[in-house]
Amino acid sequence: MDDAAPLSPSPARLAAEIGRGGFAVVPGYEMLRLLTEPARAAWPAFAASWDDLGPDDYMADGGRYRRRRHAVFELTAGGAARKPHQPHYQSRDYNRLNGGVQRWFEPILAEVAESPVTTELIALCGAVFGALEARPARHVEMHQFRIEPAAAGEGLPTPEGVHRDGVEWVLVLLIDRVNVERGVTTIHAPDGRSLGAFTLQQPLDAVFLDDRRVAHGVTPIQRTDPAEPGHRDVLVLTFDAP
Repeated sequence: MDDAAPLSPSPARLAAEIGRGGFAVVPGYEMLRLLTEPARAAWPAFAASWDDLGPDDYMADGGRYRRRRHAVFELTAGGAARKPHQPHYQSRDYNRLNGGVQRWFEPILAEVAESPVTTELIALCGAVFGALEARPARHVEMHQFRIEPAAAGEGLPTPEGVHRDGVEWVLVLLIDRVNVERGVTTIHAPDGRSLGAFTLQQPLDAVFLDDRRVAHGVTPIQRTDPAEPGHRDVLVLTFDAP
């Protein structure tokens, strides 16, 4: 990671870091320590599911560089329960490019939604964010993203630019990077001041965000070797009031 100091995390430490600055960056080897052996064993199949994402047909810029799937859960004391498939919606206040419409993406596959990786990451976020909020954020949206730059072009991980998602809490977790460069994550205060910049490079590298306090963006990516395909895969979990 570039400019952010890594944490030795526990839910309490992560909550304290987010409480101080609005975000917390965690390297993948530390995130791995927070997963149980069943989740670690399930990781290869979980990561491989990014090879089976449908195209994002709602790109107002006409781009064909993004693939995704989507699912919605309710977080309860007993764990995360998947809700019926529903559209993803953001107002144009939060997404100037693609907001203002209901976007129906292909659903996340059952075996991915039920993976120990998914359930443990949602539970971890619930513990971290729950330590910061007396009223728990129970509405969880899960997004699988793949950005595929063309041979002579760029792929935009955040085509809407620096933004807030319009929720309470966000986890962005890298699944993999293959034959791509750049893709620097930047964190900003409400007045636009830079609060940090780092690159999610290794699987499980992650950033936890208080979406009400900070905005974030990612710079464009391009292929390292233009003759070979490349992609950047991330998992995004958002948490909000029901």
